[in-house]
Amino acid sequence: MKHLKKLEDEVSAWPQVSIHPHRFGGKEFRFGSAEIGHVHIGGIVDTPFPRSIRDALLAKELAEEHHWVPNSGWITFHVRTEDDLEHALWLMRLSYLRYALKTEDDPHRLLERACEELRLSPQFKTLLEPFARATNHVPADRLSV
Repeated sequence: MKHLKKLEDEVSAWPQVSIHPHRFGGKEFRFGSAEIGHVHIGGIVDTPFPRSIRDALLAKELAEEHHWVPNSGWITFHVRTEDDLEHALWLMRLSYLRYALKTEDDPHRLLERACEELRLSPQFKTLLEPFARATNHVPADRLSV
């Protein structure tokens, strides 16, 4: 599926992201050792979030409950069209941002820039602010889910 190849190419180009085989098939994307999401053949994109962000995504109908672990922080999104691809990239970038904020020297500046680029609502900005605390600075290789 051409959309998944585009997603893989874009996400793998983000700083500190690596690609690995996913244990249930497909490709897994990691920031350091923390998974930011994975794609399955057929267009299913699964992305982990803290429960508060996951709940906000579900409430705004921006994602679906994860198909195997619905009572977790994971969400599922199906990529079928070019518009779906853009939304899947948005979801992956949101997941990526949590870890990027923890390793950034100036996390507040990064959060402000990301809010503009991703067009985040005030609600999502508020949910991401705890990750932008300067005391959270962690080397990328020490991150894990």
